[in-house]
Amino acid sequence: MSGFYARGIEATVSAIMQPKSLSMSDQPVVAIIGGGVSGAGVAYHLARANGGERPVIVVFEPRAELGRGLAYDTDDPAHRINVPAAKMSLQPDDQGEFQTWIEARDAVACDPQARRPDGLLFPRRRLFGDYVASLLKPLLEDGRVRHCRAAVTHVERRAGRWSIRDDKGGVMLADIVAIATSHPPPAAPGRLATRLAAHPRFVADTTKPAALEVIRPQDRVLVIGNGLTAADVIASLAERGHRGPVTAISRRGLRSRGHAPVPQPLFGDFLCDAAHSAVSLLAGIRAAISAAEAQGISWHGVIDQVRAQGHDLWQALPVAERRRLVRHLRPFWDVHRFRIAPQVEAVLDVAISAGRLEILAGSVADARIEGERIACTLQPRHRRQPLERSYDAVVVTTGPAHGGILETQPWLAALAASGHLSLDPTGLGLACTERSEAIGPSGTADPSLLISGPLARGTFGELMGLPQVTEHAFFVATEIAAKLRLAAPNTHPA
Repeated sequence: MSGFYARGIEATVSAIMQPKSLSMSDQPVVAIIGGGVSGAGVAYHLARANGGERPVIVVFEPRAELGRGLAYDTDDPAHRINVPAAKMSLQPDDQGEFQTWIEARDAVACDPQARRPDGLLFPRRRLFGDYVASLLKPLLEDGRVRHCRAAVTHVERRAGRWSIRDDKGGVMLADIVAIATSHPPPAAPGRLATRLAAHPRFVADTTKPAALEVIRPQDRVLVIGNGLTAADVIASLAERGHRGPVTAISRRGLRSRGHAPVPQPLFGDFLCDAAHSAVSLLAGIRAAISAAEAQGISWHGVIDQVRAQGHDLWQALPVAERRRLVRHLRPFWDVHRFRIAPQVEAVLDVAISAGRLEILAGSVADARIEGERIACTLQPRHRRQPLERSYDAVVVTTGPAHGGILETQPWLAALAASGHLSLDPTGLGLACTERSEAIGPSGTADPSLLISGPLARGTFGELMGLPQVTEHAFFVATEIAAKLRLAAPNTHPA
């Protein structure tokens, strides 16, 4: 049983031991802003929680279905889940539910590439969105969860409750708000966004619908970044028939790794003598990898163990060491932790073998528009002499700009300005407590404002993978349920 899940079960006791009253109306209202996996997971588990007065649960999500978000709302056939289906589920205590759901419906019959020779399933990403939507459907039909298909435009504290406005003109009052918004979009490095904004094939945000349609089959493409998003972009371009040369550049030239040929056992124990510095943690991981290799176990088993113990390892690190880890070691962690699907890995391998894909360690020193082309000055990491290259298209895949989350939506900026939100000191999202309660600039936590999902990563550590996201959604739902039970005696009849 993982840390989030265990702490979620104990949340009721924790809440009772720390009395914090919430001002409730006749029937408590819980608003969840964001209907991707994080928000849908909170709604799902809260609606199914036992005991106490049943709250009104409203999820603000502009998309037609809950549970998709950016990741699972894609129709691109090249976009696949990055872990086997047997390890993906909305249920913390039933990891195999998604695969069971697939088998019961023969849901990959039209996707023969989904099933690998070893029997593992890596279906198209949209299928997981179908699965989550199917779990929410009965809750929506019987009214336990309500879907407000609108985007939130303003949130403010008013007379002890939260006033929420949306872009459809609606206004709602809520007793508890859970922020479960998606990752912020990537930020183009340096002055690129300004210099290249006018070029028709400068793709600054690949999450926008049809973003890659501007790229022609023979275009020379520069991909800035080399993580999961870059791999998806290269695979998507190949699916669309692109055969032009591609350069993928990142500071260290690290390419996302694939899965082990066969499942590896967890290896190592990093908690019995938990590291208190980034350097000692790195040394411990390296030593464990060497010991694992001596026993015929690949690095995958070690990294998976670090991931499994990630929350407690993160908590053992002082804030200064967390910052050091993020600044220096995060790129190495990301390429080993966030592995690409075998189908995507095969596309990259073929492109490299054919000479169509070049991976560079370095940065983009300058870029300018010259007619239809984009002239780029690339500075290799280990060379003094820059490279002058000409491209037809430039795609930014640098990953979410977590440090700029407050600027991505006006209502988040307004909450920060009014003292309810602040950035996490590690730069990974929003500051919150171990109970996921938002922390304002004064350092005070608000028990009625919670953070769910990757935006709570600065506090909880490993919160980007699907298993951790769903476990955290369960944890947040259980925390909310505990608060509602604690506040129930304070409710009053109309």
